[in-house]
Amino acid sequence: MTEQELLEKYPALSRVEKRPLGSFRGINSFVLRGQKLKDYQIKAVEEHLNDYAVFFNDGYVSFEQIFGNSNPVVIEIGFGMGEATLQIAKDNPDINYLAIEVFLYGFTKLLSNIAASGVKNLKIMRFDAHDVLSSMIPDSSVQGFHIFFPDPWPKKRHNRRRLINNEFATVLASKLVPGGYIYCATDWEEYAQQMVDVFAGIPGLSNPYNGFADKVSWRPSTGFEKKGLDADRVIREVWVEKVEL
Repeated sequence: MTEQELLEKYPALSRVEKRPLGSFRGINSFVLRGQKLKDYQIKAVEEHLNDYAVFFNDGYVSFEQIFGNSNPVVIEIGFGMGEATLQIAKDNPDINYLAIEVFLYGFTKLLSNIAASGVKNLKIMRFDAHDVLSSMIPDSSVQGFHIFFPDPWPKKRHNRRRLINNEFATVLASKLVPGGYIYCATDWEEYAQQMVDVFAGIPGLSNPYNGFADKVSWRPSTGFEKKGLDADRVIREVWVEKVEL
């Protein structure tokens, strides 16, 4: 089965944005790139999509219904190949994780690995995180957000495409429970400083480090992190928390 045939068979996977097809597409933090799926990834979709995937719906979700319990929920935005995502879920069975990624290759790879591991506290979505948060996630319902190595869009003319900006940070803050956190990591120091500055301007968010955070011991390394280190870039961590106003 080809990727196109797969998307035709499972149309819920073919749509990654809320906007109607053919309508104007504004500034976005991602550009879709194709990569040929392997047989095991196609098999994972055919056998396990409904077991571990959450599909976009223009209405608030019930986390308790999705996960079957009332444990705290952490949302990861842009999980790449999902290695760190799966390990964190394995290490923290009493926390539920909803991981979002638009790239089909990474989505299907993690889907296969979830099925093989048997973890019960991890669900994944293939959709634009902006739309998911604004349409599906109730305010004051999320314990934390993980955003590891988002696309840095390093060229100055592309900086406006970066995920972390005032508008998106305001949305993230509105979804957090009091005491919840946003945890970001990047190998682009200038982007890390932008994150610090953006979060500092959002009411209700506090930076306990007054700058870059110490490395969190429980975050596994990722492929993107290795590429940054191989290029002699320093990994920067940013951690902010929601406080009562």
